[in-house]
Amino acid sequence: MSRPIVVVGSINLDLVAGTKRIPVAGETVIGSSFQTFFGGKGANQAVAAARLGASVALIGKLGTDAFGRELQTGLKQAGVDTSAIDVVDESSGVALITTDERGDNSITVVPGANALLFPADLEKRMELLRSAAILLAQLETPLQTVEYLGNIASKEGIPFVLDPAPARPLPDSLLRNVTWLTPNETETCFLLGHSGQQLSEESFESAAHTLLQRGCRNVILKLGERGCYVALSDGTRKLIPAFKVRAVDTTAAGDAFNGALAVALTAGNKPLEAARWASAVAAVSVTRRGAQPSMPTGAEVSHFLQEITSSQ
Repeated sequence: MSRPIVVVGSINLDLVAGTKRIPVAGETVIGSSFQTFFGGKGANQAVAAARLGASVALIGKLGTDAFGRELQTGLKQAGVDTSAIDVVDESSGVALITTDERGDNSITVVPGANALLFPADLEKRMELLRSAAILLAQLETPLQTVEYLGNIASKEGIPFVLDPAPARPLPDSLLRNVTWLTPNETETCFLLGHSGQQLSEESFESAAHTLLQRGCRNVILKLGERGCYVALSDGTRKLIPAFKVRAVDTTAAGDAFNGALAVALTAGNKPLEAARWASAVAAVSVTRRGAQPSMPTGAEVSHFLQEITSSQ
């Protein structure tokens, strides 16, 4: 039996409003649609990997409300092992998402039960964690839990993928345990202390170099429609262009990338190949609405890549 991908992270219900444009502070706009989707960065990454055919387990927490029951069912239907998800006397996590006509979004997350995922919960799951082929985490659960997971990964020699979202200060002691750091542009600027939210193409290498100097072994900057910039500990530096698609909803594109990256790496793909394939998975995801519903299967990704090749 293959070793599982183990994700430690959040589980949310996404409440998604569609508008012509995202409102600025103090402004009210009329929405054009409303839908609910299963989400949460941890759950999204777990579902992304499971849809691609991997064995995946998720460690997290849900509330006792109706949202929690729906979310648990959705994960099981997607093929995620939910036996390490605890139910606590709290509301389940929710995300309030506004998307515009271009596919851009703004997101407010209310953690709920996710905020109660502590190091002691990881201690209860040590057998599962030690069995992992790779560990994935994000920052929608307490930082102390992510730090504890990093220590476990380092001690057990398990690759650790950290998606530093939502952006927040991170100690170097955590970054030294990270095998793959995968920030988007906003998160990269935050970690570097830059005031803006975008990087110039000339700054990709220096940004990645600075993050590598803080201790993580490899960095992939997720750059949206510009692709991803891969900086490896062996000195490799490569900008992988994005696949050209018509985006309708970019929600969870980064989660699709991370789940796919974990699948590709554990399948033995070399890092640049893994990053390109993960980019294809993310590209397919943005052509669909919703977080978990947008995650493609391996067959769909293969078909997408075949179409790209035949059109060149």
